[in-house]
Amino acid sequence: MLTCKEFLQEMTDFLDESVDGELKQKIQVHIAQCPNCFVILDTTKRTIQVYKGLEAQPIPADVHNRLMAALDRKLAAGAGGSSGAQA
Repeated sequence: MLTCKEFLQEMTDFLDESVDGELKQKIQVHIAQCPNCFVILDTTKRTIQVYKGLEAQPIPADVHNRLMAALDRKLAAGAGGSSGAQA
């Protein structure tokens, strides 16, 4: 039996239909028996459907500039920091 943690780790591949048949069956059994994971999967599927129906929207220039500045600061801090820093 798959655990909830294992289900969550495999959910993206399950949604992309890129899991092998044995794992797919284990996931289907798990979501049939676990109401919490069923709700997570169902909500995720519905969210994906909503976003697929939307058109891409441009980012306002001020938001873009702030985002780029934040990324520049993060990269600069990582380049001068310790070797274990994460980006």
